Amino acid sequence: MRTAISDLELLEPKTLGTALKLLRTRGPLTPIAGCTDVYVNLNFGTLPATRFLDLSRLGPLRRIRETGDLLSIGALATYTDIIRSRLVRRRLPMLVAAAREVGGVQVQNRGTLGGNIANASPAGDTLPVLAVAEASVVLASVDGERRVPFTAFYTGYRASVMRPDELIVAVEVPSVEGAQWFRKVGTRAAQAISKVVMAAVRADRPRIALGSVAPTVVRLSKTEAALAAGGSLDDAKRALRSEVRPIDDMRSTAAYRLRVSENLLEQFWRETAGSAAQA
Repeated sequence: MRTAISDLELLEPKTLGTALKLLRTRGPLTPIAGCTDVYVNLNFGTLPATRFLDLSRLGPLRRIRETGDLLSIGALATYTDIIRSRLVRRRLPMLVAAAREVGGVQVQNRGTLGGNIANASPAGDTLPVLAVAEASVVLASVDGERRVPFTAFYTGYRASVMRPDELIVAVEVPSVEGAQWFRKVGTRAAQAISKVVMAAVRADRPRIALGSVAPTVVRLSKTEAALAAGGSLDDAKRALRSEVRPIDDMRSTAAYRLRVSENLLEQFWRETAGSAAQA
């Protein structure tokens, strides 16, 4: 009997080297791990891909460790791994906060950081965190590894610099100085796709990023500069309005997203004022 998955092909490499060779010689292939988005799209019949590369056996890609001054998070680290990691809680608590907002426990147990990055949705909860943490995405192919600054990784809506024969194998995050802050606004208090999501760092050089307000996650460089120069919140909000391009869709309106973005900016700046005074 034919089913919705009768024509699908699944390759299951046991090592990273084998996976990279398959991408080069048997591609195009769609890498999968947690499949929290893939299964939804398969169910709705909206997934064009029919050939998949299952990465779930590549245990080394799940490691979270310190490498020198860098926090290295493997691409297959799940949200639950991130929440439970003492290293991440100590060095990047805003990523733990983001991971707690991703779906329910079942999704947190399966969904991976690499999958959130590769999915390239501007509503991805972890993406603003990686932007303000000034992380690098580690890409691997049979030719070796290369590192791409996270803020240069996306080229447009659901598009990136990653080649078809490359895999995301890790994210590297330098030490983050300053007060870390994260907020997500959705239709419900939990298990909702974000209408607006913000991550920020309060330091001498403030860092602010927004999701769900443009084709990709956005670092607000003009807003950051306004605050760093001692400008008022009104100055910063004017800069913010020039840097985001929210749209109307089934989850919200552009006007609402813009207003919420301004409110989150103000909330971030007021809630972290004490940390700035102590620095």
